[in-house]
Amino acid sequence: MPDRRKLIVVSNRGPVAYERVDGRRVARRGGGGLATALRGLQQLHDVTWIASAMTEEDRAVAAEGGGEAVLIAHDEAAYDLYYNVVANPMLWFIQHALWARVESPSLGHDFHEAWHDGYVRVNRSFAEAVVVELDNNPGATVFFHDYHLYLAPRFVRDARPDARLAHFVHIPWPTDWTVLPEPMRGAVYDGLLANDVVSFHTERWARNFELSCAGAGRTRITHHAISVDVAEFEELRSSDAVRAEQAQLPRPERLIVRVDRTDPSKNIVRGFHAFELLLETHPEHQGRVRLLALLDPSRQAIPAYAEYSAAIEAAAASVNARFPGAIDLRVEDNFPQSIAAFTRYDVLLVNPVYDGMNLVAKEGPLVNERDGVLVLSENAGAHEELGEWAITINPFDLWGQAEALHEGLSMDAAERAHRAEALRSHVREHDVGRWIDGLLTDLDRS
Repeated sequence: MPDRRKLIVVSNRGPVAYERVDGRRVARRGGGGLATALRGLQQLHDVTWIASAMTEEDRAVAAEGGGEAVLIAHDEAAYDLYYNVVANPMLWFIQHALWARVESPSLGHDFHEAWHDGYVRVNRSFAEAVVVELDNNPGATVFFHDYHLYLAPRFVRDARPDARLAHFVHIPWPTDWTVLPEPMRGAVYDGLLANDVVSFHTERWARNFELSCAGAGRTRITHHAISVDVAEFEELRSSDAVRAEQAQLPRPERLIVRVDRTDPSKNIVRGFHAFELLLETHPEHQGRVRLLALLDPSRQAIPAYAEYSAAIEAAAASVNARFPGAIDLRVEDNFPQSIAAFTRYDVLLVNPVYDGMNLVAKEGPLVNERDGVLVLSENAGAHEELGEWAITINPFDLWGQAEALHEGLSMDAAERAHRAEALRSHVREHDVGRWIDGLLTDLDRS
């Protein structure tokens, strides 16, 4: 067993969210992959988690000072600017190369206000909470997570120069940040470089970070690929909830599956049109192959996301008008249904424009029961690990994606089995525990 450590984990979302049900306070597992991935830390180490109060009941818990995490009840207007104007979509769009620069963005005075009155203010609130916890837990290590908190490490470093700080960035890191005005991107670089260690999922993203900020100075730059809790997913595969969902899945001769959030970075619309091109150019698949798209609604308060959701619906309707029933589109938050679909796919389509990792590419092969084929974007972080056993695609190449789907559907049984077993073995060996061990080892070496 490793030595227990005092850790302060800092992220926008926490491990639990509180609700009021029939007059009682109920704690539910926090949303998002980060909380799931970091659950192992809580089992092995003494963890204090600092996060935003996301619900009204969260805010009540924050006022009482109780709960499983230190919840910060931000000023609601400041949080809206921080989350819905700066973090999403600005930083997210920069880091996933989503801006169509001929038309957008155009940054006016309102964006500058959102930066100073939202992003800076909320990051400072996080930093103040961290300083309090550091004073209560001398010697604790602080783990910041993701793009919501790029400025907080500098504020903490200035207040507590000897603190041990680490930051994990879970999304891609591009070399070109010129969409963001220089003082703002300078603050992003400076905030991250205030850490002892900055980590990314892949060597590609780590190298880009070093290039974009022209050197790391005293900061150690590393990369460790996040993964899944293998035991949890293998248990889920045989659960009653998943078996019940399997009975509700379509049963064509061949099934293509995609599981995503309705996020523009996931490239869902191009994926639908690539599937349409498959049916058009390989008519032998018509009526025999169906695409099951299970999509979790994402950030619908942000116009760009709401518009993309509408584009997804329109694309599916257009394909189904030509090829009735070809796309089975389900937009809901239903995790057991996703696991059920993973067990039954013949081809898993993962075609993001860019992705820091994309855990679907690991979750699906781990629980699949049909020697399914993984079709994977070269711009997904997971490709650095899994590309050898996947069919690689360019996310902008519809013809290439259509041909990759055809290749996956036509692959002989022996090759399918070889690739599927290699994927399963890799994920089992490189699980979430290995990711956590890598992060802790980095700190020991810094």
